[in-house]
Amino acid sequence: MSAADAEFPEPDRAPGAAHPRETERLFGQDRAEAEFLAAFSAQRLHHAWMIAGPRGVGKATLAWRIARFLLATPEPGGMFAPPQPTSLDIAPDHPVVRRMHALSEPRLFLLRRGLNDKETAIASEILVKEARKLKGFLQLSVVDGGRRVIIVDAADELNNSAANALLKMLEEPPANVTFLMIAHQPARLLPTIRSRCRELRALPLEPGDMAQALAQAGVETSAPEAMAALSGGSVGAALRIAELDGLNLYARLVALMADQPRFDRVAALAFSDLAAGKGQDARFDLMLDLFDLFLTRLARAGVTGNLGPEAAPGEAAACARLAKGLADARRWAELQQELGARARRARAVNLDPGALVMDMVLHISAAAAAA
Repeated sequence: MSAADAEFPEPDRAPGAAHPRETERLFGQDRAEAEFLAAFSAQRLHHAWMIAGPRGVGKATLAWRIARFLLATPEPGGMFAPPQPTSLDIAPDHPVVRRMHALSEPRLFLLRRGLNDKETAIASEILVKEARKLKGFLQLSVVDGGRRVIIVDAADELNNSAANALLKMLEEPPANVTFLMIAHQPARLLPTIRSRCRELRALPLEPGDMAQALAQAGVETSAPEAMAALSGGSVGAALRIAELDGLNLYARLVALMADQPRFDRVAALAFSDLAAGKGQDARFDLMLDLFDLFLTRLARAGVTGNLGPEAAPGEAAACARLAKGLADARRWAELQQELGARARRARAVNLDPGALVMDMVLHISAAAAAA
């Protein structure tokens, strides 16, 4: 991001979290790190890597770790080469690390969303004017003949013109240039871009890794299994859940569902009131997501016969009672889609949040009674 748009928040920084370039340790992605190190040590380093996986699992942190490693580590091989590295760790006081923190490393190019055409806000996608800046970077010569790295965060956000501009550079990359493409949904990218990249898969975090990642972000959790289950193994989602007391919200939702089609109307009204009032938009959005998640987990339990780790006390028992087979699973999956559509329409017309939450409880109750 240039000085012109420095007053705007960084588009690749999650709210309330450190930027991936500032994150010291990465948890849960040992397999991806080992795969990259093996290619590096064997001198089979591909010129373009697609770091793919769900949002919030550490893909950008991995990209920045790889970039630091490539720019601070000598070429492997040769008589006087140092020992083969066993990790991507680079000392925090290394000059490359300091320059990257300040976004002043001349051998690194960060392609991300910049200002819109009117320069009034951050654009909703990566525009072609940002991709064209990369061409100038690639045309520069490196004095020491060393490596250069391009991070694209995220490749899903490239508009068509920017994607085509990037494709031309991927087709004929200069020597010693490595592209690191972060992709939340690789299927959305041009097939010609995907075919020119080697994929590194970032996986959802297990409970132990989740607890450590949250602790690094300054968040302690006494229920890492529930947090991992509720967030889908995404640290980004877990930080949002922790900030908005999502574990408690989900526990209250599950308690409402425990005796469906009977339910405690007083408790339901109290739950719906949590979404009402000024300044509760973030909580309301999370509550809608939790409804969606509960119905998804309910349908999955009906298909597989196994919920997996509980995200709230009593969830397994509720799912076992409400989702006894494929017919129930289909019913809950259809309701999940229906309520999702109703929620989107209600948000569009600014329906009272509390009324919408209560309406969703009543629809679930009706579906349970029909079952």
